[in-house]
Amino acid sequence: MEPFVQKKEQFFLIEQWMKHTLKLQVGFTTRNGGNSAPPYASFNMGYHVGDLEERVTLNRKLLAKELSFPLATWIGTEQIHDAHIQKVTSEDAGKGSVDLHSAIKGIDGIYTTEKNILLTSLYADCVPLYFYSAKGLVGLAHAGWRGTVKQIGVKMLNHWIEKENVAIEDIQIAIGPCISSQAYEVNTTVIEAVDACFEGGSKEHLYQKLAEDKYLLNLRAVNKQLLFNNGVQDSQVIESKLCTANDNRLYSHRFEGGKTGRMMSFIGLRD
Repeated sequence: MEPFVQKKEQFFLIEQWMKHTLKLQVGFTTRNGGNSAPPYASFNMGYHVGDLEERVTLNRKLLAKELSFPLATWIGTEQIHDAHIQKVTSEDAGKGSVDLHSAIKGIDGIYTTEKNILLTSLYADCVPLYFYSAKGLVGLAHAGWRGTVKQIGVKMLNHWIEKENVAIEDIQIAIGPCISSQAYEVNTTVIEAVDACFEGGSKEHLYQKLAEDKYLLNLRAVNKQLLFNNGVQDSQVIESKLCTANDNRLYSHRFEGGKTGRMMSFIGLRD
């Protein structure tokens, strides 16, 4: 069953998490129902792609109203395809919410223990990772192939366990819409980096060789297996089957030749 349920033209929600607490808001935007013109049509969330800034701001204001999380409570990051994690607080509120330059630099993963903050992250094929604990923590990680092989998901897990004293069994993880293995062709360099994460372990289900220097990679499966290898149980993970390259509700950097908009993952707890 697909855990990301479309509730409005503009976004999906993870209802099976939200039904446990009315205080949680968590989901993923679509490309539809916004103000941006082609090739960013129409609900583009990214300031960095070449869209008109005022249109992106209008789109974000629309989402803020729908989610009842004002833009002044949003936090965004630079996203450099690395694996650095940062804890954020109310002092960071507003960073990256209405412009690019104020986003938190050099970071692809954020989490908080505070209420009334909306964590945000941007996508157009990479893997969105969501983290939630009933102990009052929420987190997001942006996992392109580089962040994946640097184990950004595992690093978030370890931050919560080691720095926040959260038991591993109390952590829920969602893997959001991303490019599927059928659409994600990579070269040997990428596969060698994946292999290095699984020395001595089975890798057959993670990629398929097509020809010399050509492979189809299941990036969401790599992220999930890394979590499993570090003690997460299958019951703790939910996984979207939506493919960004094969769903006209979503943007795809690869399918659209690199000129397109960005979806946004979001998660926050209210008082």
